[in-house]
Amino acid sequence: MSALKNILARQISLSGPITLAEYMTQCLLHPDHGYYTTRDPLGAEGDFTTAPEISQMFGELIGLCLAQSWIDQGAPSAFTLAEIGPGRGTLMADILRATRSVPGFHAAANLHLIEASPTLRAAQKQRLCDHSPTWPDTIAALPEAPLFLVANEFFDALPIRQFTRDPKGWRETMVALVDDALVAGLSDPAPIQALDHRLDDTEPGQIVETCAPAAPITAEISRRIAAHGGAALFFDYGDWQSRGDTFQALQNHKPVDPFDNPGQADLTAHVDFEAIAKAAMKATTGTASEITHSTLIPQGVFLERLGITARAQSLAKTLDGPALESHILAHRRLTHPQEMGSLFKTLALFPKGAPLPPGYDK
Repeated sequence: MSALKNILARQISLSGPITLAEYMTQCLLHPDHGYYTTRDPLGAEGDFTTAPEISQMFGELIGLCLAQSWIDQGAPSAFTLAEIGPGRGTLMADILRATRSVPGFHAAANLHLIEASPTLRAAQKQRLCDHSPTWPDTIAALPEAPLFLVANEFFDALPIRQFTRDPKGWRETMVALVDDALVAGLSDPAPIQALDHRLDDTEPGQIVETCAPAAPITAEISRRIAAHGGAALFFDYGDWQSRGDTFQALQNHKPVDPFDNPGQADLTAHVDFEAIAKAAMKATTGTASEITHSTLIPQGVFLERLGITARAQSLAKTLDGPALESHILAHRRLTHPQEMGSLFKTLALFPKGAPLPPGYDK
């Protein structure tokens, strides 16, 4: 039995079953045995690959979108350029490369990266050293200034709770210990007021997932953007509402049992974008400045609107052989409906009354 599995088994033996959120938090962020605190999980030698690692075009287009939003909001002379969950720093490096010719953008930008993993912080420091980044521990530590922020595959890794509709209320997924094995089971049914709004669109036996940490994070981002200007662009797999069991584990790019080897696999769940949008609106409703959000659109649609095909064709002129083939496959993977193009969605937050960021719909 692994060290973290021993720790969890002892905890459950003493205190009883734990929620899925507690389990995810320990597996991903345990200071000594957590998945993100002990390794670089990205790329072919890791467990999963994100869009920035697939092609530079993803970050380039996001960078130009952010720069145009900055211009459309009056090009403030000092602003916060931030990323939450920046991985190796690949996305931000591509954003900065694509925007270096935008007059005044780099001079005005103060770069902040919010990253829990010491391993990944080290990679970001090496890749982005020319831009003098800082690493605040939380969103709340960001400066009170215009905020232009991106989050790619960040919300999917936040701990979730999972509930199954029951005629007597809701039964929560709990992690228990059975014969030295960690297994998932269901609690006794109980009414849960926070899920009353899902009673109209679910039936007994259906599953709903909630992500408590997403709301305060979104609220902090939204308050700054409403008060000072800016935009936040979120990219993740999920949909407008949570429905069904989406909790999963990936190891070596393959699905595995999430309870077999805690701390050794990436744990994620689909994002409920409606909950994020509601948290943003709630955070600023009734204040002097309010925030609004775009409609939720597929990642492929967003990238095509910003010209990814033209950019792909331009880059292709300098390639041949295996490099060209890899480039063509990368374009397809990012945009095709049967790949990341439809599975991944994007949502933008921006000040009420400000121009819509390029590529989005109201």
